Amino acid sequence: MFHRCFIVIGALLSLAVSLLVAIETCPATGMPGIPGIPGLPGRDGRDGEKGNKGAPGEAQRGGHGPQKGDKGETGLMGFPGKRGQSGEPGEPGTKGLEGVPGEPGERGIVGIHQQAAFSVARGTNEYPERASVIRFTKVITNINNDYNTQTGRFRCQVPGTYYFVYHASLEDRLCVLMKLDETLLSSFCDRRTGRQVTSGGLAVYLSRNQEVWLETKDYRGMRGKPSAYSIFSGFLLYPH
Repeated sequence: MFHRCFIVIGALLSLAVSLLVAIETCPATGMPGIPGIPGLPGRDGRDGEKGNKGAPGEAQRGGHGPQKGDKGETGLMGFPGKRGQSGEPGEPGTKGLEGVPGEPGERGIVGIHQQAAFSVARGTNEYPERASVIRFTKVITNINNDYNTQTGRFRCQVPGTYYFVYHASLEDRLCVLMKLDETLLSSFCDRRTGRQVTSGGLAVYLSRNQEVWLETKDYRGMRGKPSAYSIFSGFLLYPH
């Protein structure tokens, strides 16, 4: 009984040894197995000890990095920039030399006391010419010489409102036109015959250098003698 058991055990050991020898000497011919699942990451290792300080490196010359080139030529001047903010006011400068006196100005309103008035009479007994300016050559009053006896016209020096009036001695029919710079202001006509006196007047606003005068039309029977004067007058009511 025991002998048979020893025989079986010996056979099994012989078979096991032969299988081990076959596994070591013969390559496996079966299909590779499926890869296993990756394991979890391991923990970080501990910090190593601090190393020694290294030697300084040499200056880079001619490497691949950017290098500073030589200074270039000066470029053209650019366009002017925007105006900057105003600076603080500077200190007052020194007083300059006194200038040359200017030329005298025109006569002002204050200089002539804002007065204007005239009264002039005909200096001849002859009729004035037809369609012409009636000249009054005998001066009675003429402040500032605003009435010109040569032209027969009054020129305004003080702007304002004026009143003009004429009184004429007649021996025939008469038509008188009062004009302002060639503009007709009014027409006064007396068609009666015989010796008589007629008059007419009005108020008008004048600007500086405007002119007023009397002018004949068709009828011109105006006389001018000591016993029967014909007079033209004007005066400033109030200045503007």
